[in-house]
Amino acid sequence: MPDSLIKNYINGEWVASGSQQTGDIWNPATGTKIATVPYSDRNDVDMAVAAAREAYPEWRATPPLTRARYLFRLKEAFEEQFEDIARTLTTEHGKAIDEARGEVRRMIENVEHATGVTTLMCGYTLEDIAKGIDCYGHRQPMGVFAAIAPYNFPAMVPWWFLPYALVAGNTFVLKPSEQVPMTQTKVFDIIDEIGFPEGVVNMVHGSRDVVNALLDHPDIEGISFVGSTPTAKYIYKRCGETGKRVQALGGAKNIVAIMPDADLKAAMPSLVTSFFGCTGQRCLSGSILVPVGDVADRLRDEFIAAAREMKVGDGLDEQTFMGPLISAAHRERVLGYIEKGIAEGAELVLDGRDYTDPERPGGFFVGPTVFDRVTPDMTIAREEIFGPVVSIVRAPDLDAVVDLVNSRGFANAACLYTASGAVARDFKYRVKPSMIGINIGIAAPMSFFPFGGAGNSMFGDIKGHGQEIFQFFTDTKVVIERWF
Repeated sequence: MPDSLIKNYINGEWVASGSQQTGDIWNPATGTKIATVPYSDRNDVDMAVAAAREAYPEWRATPPLTRARYLFRLKEAFEEQFEDIARTLTTEHGKAIDEARGEVRRMIENVEHATGVTTLMCGYTLEDIAKGIDCYGHRQPMGVFAAIAPYNFPAMVPWWFLPYALVAGNTFVLKPSEQVPMTQTKVFDIIDEIGFPEGVVNMVHGSRDVVNALLDHPDIEGISFVGSTPTAKYIYKRCGETGKRVQALGGAKNIVAIMPDADLKAAMPSLVTSFFGCTGQRCLSGSILVPVGDVADRLRDEFIAAAREMKVGDGLDEQTFMGPLISAAHRERVLGYIEKGIAEGAELVLDGRDYTDPERPGGFFVGPTVFDRVTPDMTIAREEIFGPVVSIVRAPDLDAVVDLVNSRGFANAACLYTASGAVARDFKYRVKPSMIGINIGIAAPMSFFPFGGAGNSMFGDIKGHGQEIFQFFTDTKVVIERWF
């Protein structure tokens, strides 16, 4: 793939950024540069928001079913170019091609769900709230919304928000991660072919300057964000200061607990995927593996054996299970956590530090890594690593598991493997995270259920996709009516 300078998409056209600052895009599997992305400035953001603001009145007046028909056409176009989107994603991100295909499928499912606008956006009414007086609640679009997307799911995460905002009658500005801009560029090529009205959907590439310009812009009604907890807190605070609606999904430290009665043979494939899928770079990845009672040694040995069998390499290889990390800098960060675990006394039982792909020595690889005898106060048990590093924290009973889950500060997801319905009910009743898996290692809701955590994993009150998302992208106008 030749090196190329990526453009913004504003008012129905591909537009070069006015900024001279750029960043490099890398193929993580090979360590080679594949594209250049502009680090756009406030002028670029102003252009995109102005186009969205101008397009809003006519788009808002377009009947919801007509707006949904654009998404029906878009869904079919995505299906036709499904494999191209997935391969573009793997090329710039590094994840295994099957994971990329799964991500693109989730992206399309959000488009499908959003087409239910004629049901999901309905208001409500009550006659005779007083004698001769009726009351109505109408959901109305609000204007221009924006999303700031992370690098770990370049295709899917923007579409937790974008189709719902559009079908509800708003216009939109997307800022993809500057590390993975090519996937949404491919997606917006398809959007351009579909022929949305000019200005309805826009994309501005960049880094901090674009983020701050979106947060400060007076014509933006709300911001959707997914990323690290420090950045989520920052965005939540800035949106509060400027009066914007905000949904800011942050980081995680997910615990996967295994009760003594769990079926390890049945559980092992999903356990390995939970911890090492997407190279651990997802907010639903398992981070701490918690064997309960006397299952600990057996679980550790079988888990390590399964991890050793994984193929690590280029995500475009159909046999690859785990690809590289996103960047050289992130590789060094993950290696730093491994060194920290060793320094604090954890037992390194599977060491991925020296893994290299002999055919791709420049790739940003770290092999599967497992620590045993980790204590809850260790850094690797408290901080989000976002890589293929597993901390085994042994627990004597379910109470200890619940205490461990609820003491991490993060509250994104938690999973439990057990054969007991009573134990599962007790677990899901008492733990704080908002997404719970029972005999499932990745508690990933489908598009028709909400996605988001609690505690330091979520800032704001309305989560991604699901039925509730229409509450975020609309204002409920109450009309109290009497006729003489």
